[in-house]
Amino acid sequence: MDNLKIDGARLWESLMELAKIGATEKGGVCRLALTDLDREGRDLFVRWCEEAGCAVRVDRAGNIFARRAGRNPERPPVMTGSHLDSQPTGGKFDGAYGVLAGLELVRTLNDYGYETDAPIEVVAWTNEEGSRFAPAMMASGVFGGAFDLDFVLTRTDSEGKRFGDELERIGYAGEHPVGGFEVGAYLEAHIEQGPILEAEEKTVGVVTGAQGQRWYEITVTGQEAHAGPTPMRRRRDALVGASRMVDAVNRIGLGNQPHACATVGMLQVSPNSRNTIPGRVFFTVDFRHPVEETLARMDAELRDSCTSIAQASGLDLDLQQIWHFPATPFDERCVAAVRDAAAAGEFTHMDIVSGAGHDACYVARVAPTGMIFVPCEDGISHNEIENATPEDLAAGCQTLLDAMVRLAGDD
Repeated sequence: MDNLKIDGARLWESLMELAKIGATEKGGVCRLALTDLDREGRDLFVRWCEEAGCAVRVDRAGNIFARRAGRNPERPPVMTGSHLDSQPTGGKFDGAYGVLAGLELVRTLNDYGYETDAPIEVVAWTNEEGSRFAPAMMASGVFGGAFDLDFVLTRTDSEGKRFGDELERIGYAGEHPVGGFEVGAYLEAHIEQGPILEAEEKTVGVVTGAQGQRWYEITVTGQEAHAGPTPMRRRRDALVGASRMVDAVNRIGLGNQPHACATVGMLQVSPNSRNTIPGRVFFTVDFRHPVEETLARMDAELRDSCTSIAQASGLDLDLQQIWHFPATPFDERCVAAVRDAAAAGEFTHMDIVSGAGHDACYVARVAPTGMIFVPCEDGISHNEIENATPEDLAAGCQTLLDAMVRLAGDD
């Protein structure tokens, strides 16, 4: 096993070839889930997998599984993968790297004629991004038991097109059940999508788990009135109240360090007129933390702060939590396999918590799971300028190969 070396140049060439599908002027990609461009990316991946000798199957959620046989077909497969869909202005590496790193390790095993005991499977999950069809990570969510298949198939995009209909249209509505089989282990390689590895000058992130998330939609209602004749002390200004709540969100994030993240990413003011006191404000809140108890405390702090601000300002408050994604600790054996593989490859590495959600988070509900991070330039992702070096991508793929071989070896 020590002699197995991935072909970093081949991995890079495959990433660049895939990036031509949906390429944007600024160097990124736009391959929204279940579009014609998504189909082209899927077709290329399937062709490459079949050329590598894998048996390919597609389940009813459109997830693609490419299996390389092992010596013992009775053993559950050791899986790796990620997603091929992108943000509307996405980068070349988010998701695609994890899928093609899995393909590269299969190609490497073929190059060396190396046979693992357990089968190896590379999976491309459907609609991880949630850009066209919400919520995100839908198909891996069905696999992990978080969503019902019918719920996913009936989701619609902004044009009213149904997920299931679009899956049929592009030819990837498979016949196989979603999940329901044993998985020996699952590892996912991914760019970090944050600045920590680069700042710490580490090549490999050993991901110990993923942050929990709570999403909120908040509406603050006051009274629209003329900006001139209405005295300051008689106003019920929804924007002033919402602004204080936004500041409270930031204070909650800063007050629950380390690891806490608190973000207001969307704000809509009504009537949005320069000489009218705002009567209604809608905004969103995104809380993240890797410890569920801390996330619950942040929830309580948000509710208390917003209620107090609304009451003091004579405003009406509607605060709804619309999504709770529990913190996800990864499997100790999988984490150890990644850590050992990084050390064996003599790559600088560190333990890290994922700040973003990934398909691995849902797979972790039904299978031992781990993740591998590599740096991305300036921590930028979900952006056309997203970038990673061939050397770091190769190091992550080598770590993935070594860890997968260990997990798929003789036990």
